[in-house]
Parts: sequence; structure tokens; C-alpha cells
Amino acid sequence: MRTRTALLPLAASAALLLAACSSGDDSAGGDATGGVELVNAGQLTMCTNPPFEPFEYEDGGEITGLDPAIVGEVAKDLGVELNVKSSPFEGIQSGADLDTGNCDIVASGISITPERAEKFDFSDPYFDADLGLLVAEGSDLDSEAALEGKSIAVQQATTGDDWVQDKGLNGVQFEDLGLQIQALKTGQVDAVVNDIAVLGPYIADGFEVTATFTTGDQYGFGVKKGNTALLDQVNATLERIHSDGTYDELYTEFIGSAPADSATPSPSDS
Repeated sequence: MRTRTALLPLAASAALLLAACSSGDDSAGGDATGGVELVNAGQLTMCTNPPFEPFEYEDGGEITGLDPAIVGEVAKDLGVELNVKSSPFEGIQSGADLDTGNCDIVASGISITPERAEKFDFSDPYFDADLGLLVAEGSDLDSEAALEGKSIAVQQATTGDDWVQDKGLNGVQFEDLGLQIQALKTGQVDAVVNDIAVLGPYIADGFEVTATFTTGDQYGFGVKKGNTALLDQVNATLERIHSDGTYDELYTEFIGSAPADSATPSPSDS
């Protein structure tokens, strides 16, 4: 088994963050290898919003998943440790976490959109994402048309939320995926719409995915506007892990199957 030192227990992450903030002249941040300026010297600080399995979720007091695993590779290339922080998705997708110095990079299954690209700079895409429809086993809800007049749990400020609104359907907003699932379990809503890749873990819980809605969405990592040094490093790491097979290994580990296309991603227009 390949060891990834980038994944830190939550308590250890907090301790490292406090230590960095109280240590000498580096308390206001510092330069890492290659001239990349970081919020906390010696650490690449990542904001994410679990639960969003398999991209980010807690396991044994540790935030793990495909996103921290890939960002951990960026930290390794920089020669620093990875500090993973849990944050509400609104602060992540709005760019607020980056603008206030809460973190260096946001990674939380973030779809690349023109609106978000105005708030922060996106890396090259690293994952293709469509939407899925999760319902109770035996439900007859299996299409967009079947959702008319039904209550649909969506994660606020996501492309799933936008899709439901654009279709004129009845969306009920929740802060995270876990709350969406709980609402479906209790009968508060009739269905859940979210990214197809994160719905799989719930199929064994009496639910099933009955439809996929193709959106053409792609995920990207975000850095503060104008932070070209870090952005260049993130893109260089993405290129490396695609060329040396690391991306395929991580994808298979967390998604459960090999990627259909393991080619190096094309640069985004953002």
C-alpha cells in the first residue's frame, strides 16, 4: 500500500496550524520552494467541504478522498505538508476563503463555471462530472419529467442547485450532501440531485440512482486571483500525475474503477 503523508488527522491539522501561527517571523505566511507564497509557512492549506465522498470525507478522524490526495501531490512537489481544513461550501465557491487567507487552495468537487472563474483562478480540469438522481428503491422517479411537482434536495450554491432552478423544479436547499441524504431518508424530500460520482456510496442504503443528467461539467481546484505561482504548480502537478500514473492510481482507489480517459487534461479557459 502506498503511503500518503499529506492526509492529516483533524486534531493534528489544528495543532500544526496553531504552531505555524505562533512561530516567529513566519506567522504572517512565507515563501515555499519555488517562490510560492503560502498562508502558513511550510504548509499548503486546503479548504474543503465534507461529506462529499469519494472526493472528501472523514474516516477515522481524518479528511481523506480524491481531492486531498491530489492536492497532497501538489504539497509534495512543493516540499511542504498538507493542512486540510473543513469549511462551508459557500465560502469555498465564492472565493471568500481564499480572499480572507483562510487557505491557499480550495478543493471540494468544484465545477468550473464562468461565475466562479470571476472570483478565483481555476486549475486545469481534473474530473468530468455529470448530475445523478438518487431516490428510494422502487421509486418511479427516473427522469426530469417525473420530477415535476416533487421536492428535490439540492446542495446550495452548486451546479445541481442551478440545474434544478433552471428546469423550474422544486428544489430544497441543504448545506451539504449529508443533509440531503438525511432529508431523503426521513421523507422530507422525494429525491436528491447531486454529482453522480458522490451518490454511489448511498446505493447500498436502500437508495438507487435512476437517472444521469449530462452537464459537461468539469472539476477544478481554485487559488486566489493572481496567484500564478501556485496555479502554475498545481497545473504542473496535474500534468505529472497524469504522465506517471499516479492519477490513475488515485482515481481507482477512490472512485472504484479506472478512469475512462487518462490523458493529460486540457487547460481550462479560466
